[in-house]
Amino acid sequence: MVKIGNLALGEFPLLLAPMEDVSDPPFRAVCKENGADLMYTEFISSEGLIRDAAKSIQKLDIFEYERPIGIQIFGNEIESMREAAAIAEAAGPDILDINYGCPVNKVACKGAGAGILLDIDKMVAMTAEIVKAVKIPVTVKTRLGWDSDTIRIVEVVERLQDVGIQAISVHARTRKQMYKGEADWTYLAKIKENPRIHIPLFGNGDIDSPERALDYRNRFGVDGMMIGRAAIGYPWIFNEIKHFFETGEKLAAPDLNERIRITKKHLDFSVKWKGEKLGILEMRRHYTNYFRGMPNFKPYRMQMVTADTYDEVAAVLDEVAVQFADYQFVAG
Repeated sequence: MVKIGNLALGEFPLLLAPMEDVSDPPFRAVCKENGADLMYTEFISSEGLIRDAAKSIQKLDIFEYERPIGIQIFGNEIESMREAAAIAEAAGPDILDINYGCPVNKVACKGAGAGILLDIDKMVAMTAEIVKAVKIPVTVKTRLGWDSDTIRIVEVVERLQDVGIQAISVHARTRKQMYKGEADWTYLAKIKENPRIHIPLFGNGDIDSPERALDYRNRFGVDGMMIGRAAIGYPWIFNEIKHFFETGEKLAAPDLNERIRITKKHLDFSVKWKGEKLGILEMRRHYTNYFRGMPNFKPYRMQMVTADTYDEVAAVLDEVAVQFADYQFVAG
């Protein structure tokens, strides 16, 4: 049984990665329905929280059905991160996660996210202060290092464990790689081989199929996996991996009616949570992914991304159900 503190997550938990502009409550709702064992919010700016910025405060929204749920924060100032941790804890999450992995320039080049991998001592000091500031379990998400010359991940995990974190997720790429090239999970195996490290290790990077998930579980010995990009437009991946682990057989790909049902659920929650105008606008990025691979779908996608109301989008989805009634999706 994998545990974070007293939080039991099952024998091999599958986590939904925190993704900016993706891992909001509507998206988390469809991932939870489809087997995600632990989810995190989008990362939240520590400066935004302590300044009461509306966008940052809204990201604190969590719902009972999501539990267990973690709130993730990022920043480059220790005192601001301490204050933000306390604010996040007051929102009632089960876990507080620290983002030491975001590679984008506007974050990393300011010393936050993956940028802190250039100053491991500060990373450890910041983590220690956050652990002291809250009563809930603290976890970390990070990368292997800044670049191939600065990979010290085994040392990093050991030192973060020593100051009190209770689990760690490692994206098996460096910051320099961004999301390119193959993730190198051999470093995760090295973490598991260190006899001093006892906290759960969740592997992240390139988990895009049940077959690969099983292969990496067997080869690298991680305690669970965090899935990010592969879940966008395909929240079914969590249950598909679990089914494959249990039976060795692949589930059939979700059919058209199921894809439409989940799209409508996602859309409905998005509109209720953000209001119709913003909810409709922010759903536009998801339509292509939900119906990826369908031939001659572009005209319908264009109608959906230009629609201004829930009813207009729903009408297009109903038309898709009729026009493509005989289409069969193939399991990836």
